[in-house]
Amino acid sequence: MNQKRVVFSRQEMYEMDKKLLEERGVTLEDIAKIAYRQQARYNPEIKMDDCLESVKKIISYRDIFHLILLGVEIDRLAEEGKLSSPLQDILRADLGLFGVDEIFGLSIAQEFGVIGQTNFGDIDVNKPGIVKILNEDGKAGSDKCHTFLDDIVGAIAAAASTRVAQIISENAAKKEAGAED
Repeated sequence: MNQKRVVFSRQEMYEMDKKLLEERGVTLEDIAKIAYRQQARYNPEIKMDDCLESVKKIISYRDIFHLILLGVEIDRLAEEGKLSSPLQDILRADLGLFGVDEIFGLSIAQEFGVIGQTNFGDIDVNKPGIVKILNEDGKAGSDKCHTFLDDIVGAIAAAASTRVAQIISENAAKKEAGAED
């Protein structure tokens, strides 16, 4: 009996998530741009490469891997009309009162504490960059459904923004204390 694998290395999870996001029209650079834009208001020394590195790190985490897999699969099933009513109709309409997609986003953002969640709230409300594109592209009448994906992408950007801020703060603290990296 051949058992299918269910546990993957961080590198494998990263590669699967990257591919899945790209298949849905999202690049890691798209996500990093949102993180950069959000954090640049507070940290003028932030670098786009640092944001991209954080995005890559975050999508290699097991819990986030699972949330991406599940959220994208739910969106895909809704696109194909394979969910039961009323859930099918709620997801296709991206009903504002349906908050489970935001729970996925908050689960990702909470990996980086209250600031991560606050950053996610900012992105969820203002919908910058690819988040806005996904949100608009996935509305009723479209053949796409991004009910979960727009929140997942926004949350990854929020987490990356927060991670970069934490790294900058840690480096500043070390410098003040006279410690070397």
